[in-house]
Amino acid sequence: MVVLLTVLGLVVGGTAEIYLHNTLYKRVDTQLDEASQRALGGPRGPGGFLRFNTATEPPPGAQTGWIILVYRSDGGTVSQLGGGVVKYQRAETARDQRNEYSAAPPAAVTALSKLTPDRSHVDVDLGGDLDDYRVVSTLTPDGSAMIVTGIPLRDTQQTLLAVAGVTGGAVLLALIAAGWAGAVIIRRNLKPLSRVAATATKVSELRLDRGEVDLAQRVPETDTDPRTEVGAVGAALNRMLDHVGNALEARHASEMQVRQFVADASHELRTPLAAIRGYAELSRRSRTEVPEEIGHVLRRVESEAQRMTALVEDLLLLARLDAGRPLAHDPVDLTMLVVDAVSDAHAAGPRHDWQLDLPEEPVTVTGDGQRLHQVLANLLGNARTHTPEGTTVTVGVAAEADAAVIRVTDAGPGIPAELQPHIFERFARGDSSRSRAAGSTGLGLSIVHAVVTAHGGTVGVDSVPGRTEFTVRLPLIRALPAETDAVHEHVPQVVQ
Repeated sequence: MVVLLTVLGLVVGGTAEIYLHNTLYKRVDTQLDEASQRALGGPRGPGGFLRFNTATEPPPGAQTGWIILVYRSDGGTVSQLGGGVVKYQRAETARDQRNEYSAAPPAAVTALSKLTPDRSHVDVDLGGDLDDYRVVSTLTPDGSAMIVTGIPLRDTQQTLLAVAGVTGGAVLLALIAAGWAGAVIIRRNLKPLSRVAATATKVSELRLDRGEVDLAQRVPETDTDPRTEVGAVGAALNRMLDHVGNALEARHASEMQVRQFVADASHELRTPLAAIRGYAELSRRSRTEVPEEIGHVLRRVESEAQRMTALVEDLLLLARLDAGRPLAHDPVDLTMLVVDAVSDAHAAGPRHDWQLDLPEEPVTVTGDGQRLHQVLANLLGNARTHTPEGTTVTVGVAAEADAAVIRVTDAGPGIPAELQPHIFERFARGDSSRSRAAGSTGLGLSIVHAVVTAHGGTVGVDSVPGRTEFTVRLPLIRALPAETDAVHEHVPQVVQ
């Protein structure tokens, strides 16, 4: 709006200035023509003689500051016959007061002598104290002399500058006033749009990807008038939020049905799987000798039943965590937990190089010790499964600020960059760059994420070829000083 008003002000001001310029210059030209006519000698008196001599006396009506010069051209040489700069001569009586000539600067005389006597009006800068003049050059009726008449443009130019300054100042003040008033009016009229944006911002801050979402944010009723542009936007946003809210409710209901189904199916499958394992084991331990082929089949049945049991247990655990089943809240010594988990991992993978990095004092958190042990077991099992034999795996515990940190670092081939954003999703598996020596359900790291999140912590991964590090952060509580000795008595035996 300000830019448009600026253009409009320039157009109006420029038009006014041009019109005033033309008007003032027309007046100057009219005055100049009259002065030139009088400088030629004016009306003749009785007997045809001129009433005055322009070369020696300014013509009637000549004003102070005018220039009247008379030149004669003799064989191509131009010489001044008379004239000069008109000045007002004061006298003791009004009757004796008259105009007379003062000598014109030589530079002005020379410059004006070069004009062509074609009666055209031209602007000439005479320099010095004379500045710009509007001049006209004419020949005497007998062609014997050239008379140059000039009127100063100082007053005209000052008038134009004053009008331009006043117009520019007025336009500037108008722009400032219009800009301020426009900003106030527009902000007041668009204030409802700020409330619409605030509602959209609140919705954008909600987590809509999982769980039950209470999408109660709506644009106020006063900002949903469809007769205004802002009201139409507010009403459209409310309709969209209604649709989104209904979709989220349907999605949550579907999720709950799936979770309930997984929980029920997992729970129901535990009994027949236990029976299958029991019968397979009982058949192998029968007193009657079982053929080798049948024994091999029974062992495979028992092995697959165990694997399926583990899968069912993992699914059941995830379903319970998704349902928000509360965990135990007991003090857990992470130092001892890491020692025990590494001992188990060493027994399961003796050909890996297991290392401990423990602090001087125990690190204690509040949580479910069994589930936290499962977190460590899954991380260590992941390192053992997806790294070749002989790989060094280091498990460290540290207390940083208000968080207890567990780091599991291996020197394996690493996780592909495209898989890292999805590593904690359910049934996520790596490709051939992380070889699998044993079967994997793809639920181990998703259980780690679910358990850590249920404890109010975070888990992340940083992987490049030759180094993969999983970092678990849990809320920290300080351990009792008496526990320190017991921890350090047990650590050397495990490391050995």
